[in-house]
Amino acid sequence: MSETGKGVNAGKLASNVQKRITRAQEKMMQKLGKADETKDTVFEEGVANFNKQMAEGTKLQRDLRAYLAAIKTMHECSKHLQECLAEMYEPDWFGKEEVDSIAEDTDLLWGDLHEKLVDTALISMDTYMAQFPEIKARIAKRDRKLVDFDSARHHFASIQKSKKKDEVKTAKPLTLMEKAAPSWAQGIISAHQIAQTNLTRCQAEEELARAQKVFEEINSDLQDELPSLWDSRVGFYVTTFQSIAGLEEKFHREIGKLNQNLCNTLTKMEEQQEINGAAANHNATVESDSTKSASKLSPGLPVPRPLGPSPAKEEKQDIINLFEDELTPNINFTTPSQFDSPKVGSLLDMDVDAVHVVNASVAPQADTTATTKPNADASVTNGSSDAELPSGFLYKVKALHDYGATDSDELELKAGEVVFVMPFNNPDEQDDGWLLGVKESHWLQKKDFTAKGVFPENFTQRL
Repeated sequence: MSETGKGVNAGKLASNVQKRITRAQEKMMQKLGKADETKDTVFEEGVANFNKQMAEGTKLQRDLRAYLAAIKTMHECSKHLQECLAEMYEPDWFGKEEVDSIAEDTDLLWGDLHEKLVDTALISMDTYMAQFPEIKARIAKRDRKLVDFDSARHHFASIQKSKKKDEVKTAKPLTLMEKAAPSWAQGIISAHQIAQTNLTRCQAEEELARAQKVFEEINSDLQDELPSLWDSRVGFYVTTFQSIAGLEEKFHREIGKLNQNLCNTLTKMEEQQEINGAAANHNATVESDSTKSASKLSPGLPVPRPLGPSPAKEEKQDIINLFEDELTPNINFTTPSQFDSPKVGSLLDMDVDAVHVVNASVAPQADTTATTKPNADASVTNGSSDAELPSGFLYKVKALHDYGATDSDELELKAGEVVFVMPFNNPDEQDDGWLLGVKESHWLQKKDFTAKGVFPENFTQRL
C-alpha cells in the first residue's frame, strides 16, 4: 500500500494498468488502420497555436531573466566604477561633494530600474507562463480520454456485431448440451446465455456513454480556452515591452542628467587645476627670478669696483687722454654747444669737475649713436681702443677682476679680458647692474653669439 501512494488500493492500480493496456492496444489498432480515429481539425490547429505560444513565451521569459541579470551586473559594475572615482577624487578638488552625490544617485537609479523591471515585467511574465503547464496537462488528458472514447466505441460496436451470432447460438442449442442436460434445464441454460449477452452489451454501452461524457467535457473547455489564450498574447507582449521601454527611457533620461552633471563638474575641476597650476608655476618662476636676482646682486658675489685715489698728475693725464679720446672726429655732435670749453691757458689747468661733466655729456651721445645706428659704420672705433667694434654691439668693457659664473646664462671672466656689450632682446629681462655680452676673443675666432652671457657691470671698466 505504501508504494501505491495517497491511499490508492490494489483494485484502483489494476484498473489503471488495464486502462493503459487498452489505450496501447487502441493506438496500435489505429496506426495499423484496423480501427478508425476521431479527428478534430479545429482543435488540432488550436493545439499547434498553443505549442507555438508556449515556446515563444518560454524564450521571452528566459531572455528577460538574462536581461535582468545583466542589469544587475551593470549595477554592480557601475557602483564599483563610481566608488573608484570617489576614492581617487581628492578632497581638495573642485566638486568633491557633487561627485559623491552623483555616485549615490547613480546607484539608486540602477537599483530602482532593476526593482521595477522585476515588478512590472518579470512577475507578470511568470504569471503569464504559469498557465501553460496546466493547460498542457489538460490537453494531454483530453488526448487520453479521446483514446478511451474510441476504444469504448469500438468495443460497443464489436458487441453489437456479435449480438446476432449469440442469438442464433442461443436459439439453436448445442447437441452435447441437449444430450447432457435434461429437458427441464435446457430452457434455463438458454435464458442464462441471453442474460450474459445483454449484460455485456449494457456494460459496453454504459462505458461508451461515460467515456464520451468525460471527453466532451474536457474537449469543450479547451475549445473555448485555447483561442482565448492565443489572442491574449498580443496584449501581453504590448504591455510587457511598453513597461520595459518606459522604464528604460526614464532611467536613461535621469542617468543622462547625472552624467552631464559629472562631465560639467570634471570640466570645472580640470579648469580649476589648470588655473592653480598656472598660478603655482608663476609663483615658482617669480620666486626663482627673485632668488636669481638676489644671488646676482648679493654683496658677496660682485666685488665693488675700486675707487682708490691716484696721484693728481696721473689723474689729470688720464682725464686729458679721456677728453681727447671722447673728442675724436669720428663722433658727430649735433651741436657744438654741448659743452663749453673752460677758458684756461693749458689743458693741464682745466678743472677736473668740468672735464667730468663734459665726459658725462659726451659719452651718452656716443652710446646713442652706436645703439640707434649699429649698421651705419662697421668700422666705428671705440674711445680708448684701436680695434673695430663689430655691428650689433654697443661698446666694449674690460674685466677688472675674475668672475666665476654661478649660472648657465652667465659669462665667466678673467681679469684683463675684453667683452663686447650687446643689447638685451627684451629690455625687461635685464637686471639692474648686469650686462650682456660676448668675449672679444670668442668673437674674433667664431663670429657668432653662441657664447654670450650676462656678467656684473661693476667687475668691468668701460673702454
